[in-house]
Amino acid sequence: MKKLRLKLLTAMIMVMCCVTTSAMAQEKVTVLLDWFVNPDHAPLFVALEKGYFADHGLEVEIIAPSNPNDPPKLVAAGKADIAVSYQHQHQMQIDQGLPLVRIATLIATPLNSLVVLADGPIKTIADLKGKTIGYSVGGFETVLLKVMLEQKGLELSDVKLVNVNFSLSPSLFTGQVDAVIGAFRNFELNQMDIEKRPGKAFYVEENGVPAYDELILIANKNQISDSKFRRFVDALEEGVQYLVNHPDESWKLFIKGERKNLDDELNRRAWRDTLPRFALRPGALDQQRYQRFAEFLQKQGTVKNVPPLESWAIELR
Repeated sequence: MKKLRLKLLTAMIMVMCCVTTSAMAQEKVTVLLDWFVNPDHAPLFVALEKGYFADHGLEVEIIAPSNPNDPPKLVAAGKADIAVSYQHQHQMQIDQGLPLVRIATLIATPLNSLVVLADGPIKTIADLKGKTIGYSVGGFETVLLKVMLEQKGLELSDVKLVNVNFSLSPSLFTGQVDAVIGAFRNFELNQMDIEKRPGKAFYVEENGVPAYDELILIANKNQISDSKFRRFVDALEEGVQYLVNHPDESWKLFIKGERKNLDDELNRRAWRDTLPRFALRPGALDQQRYQRFAEFLQKQGTVKNVPPLESWAIELR
C-alpha cells in the first residue's frame, strides 16, 4: 500500500512539473497585421484558435495596426516580433536599410489586378488608351500598370491617372474612372458582384509582371536565431493544413468571438476565393522566384540595389 501511494505521489509530482514547465515555456510572440483583420489572415487565426501556437510553446498576440505603415518599422525597431507585409514593400524597405528578413509566406500568389466594369467598353488593356485609371497608392501600383500597358504597346502617358484613395469600386460605379489598378481580386471583384456591377480583371502575372508572394511574414534579422520563429512557422503550417482540409470548420473559428462582425457576404466570398492562394508550406522559400522579382523591381526603378538574397529572405532552420 505504501509503495502504491509512493508511486501515485511520484506520478502526481511529475504531472505537476510537466504542467508547470509547459506554462513557463509559453513564449510570447507579437504579430502585427498589415491592415484590419480579413480572410487574408485566416491561417494565423486558425492556428491560434486550434491551439497550434500553444502546442509549440508560444503565446501569440495578433494586433491590427492603427497605421498600416507602422508594423515593419516596429519590427525593425525591436518593438514587435513579426509583421505581415508585402513582398514588394519588403524589398523597398530593405533598400532603405531596415534590418528585416522574410521568414514565411501567407499568400503565395499576387492578388493585385487591373479591373474594369464587365459590361463596359474596355475589353482589352489596349482599349485603355486615352482613358482614366484610378489608383490607391502610387509607386508599386504605377509600376504594375506601366508594365501591363507596355505589353500592349502603350505608355503611362497614354492614360490619365487619378488617385481615388481606397474608393476603387465606387470610382468605377460612378464613372469617375474607366479602370482601377490595385484592386484585390478576392475582395473588389466580389464587392462589385454583390453590388450587381460585376467587374473584369486583368491579372498582373499574366501581363508582364513576374509572379510574387502577396502577403509575407517578416522579422528583425538580428533576432531570427531565436527558436520561437521556427516554432511559429511550424504552427502556422499546421494551421494552413487544417484550413484547407476543413474550410467550413475553419470559417467558424475565424469569425469566433470579437471577429463575429466579419460574418457577411463579402468576407464569405473572399474566404472562398483566398483559400487556394494560401501557402501550403509557409516557411518554404523559392529563391529563384524571389531573386527574379527583386531584379524586376530594380529594373523598374522601384529599388536601387538588390542585396544578397540570404540577407533579406530566408528559410528558417
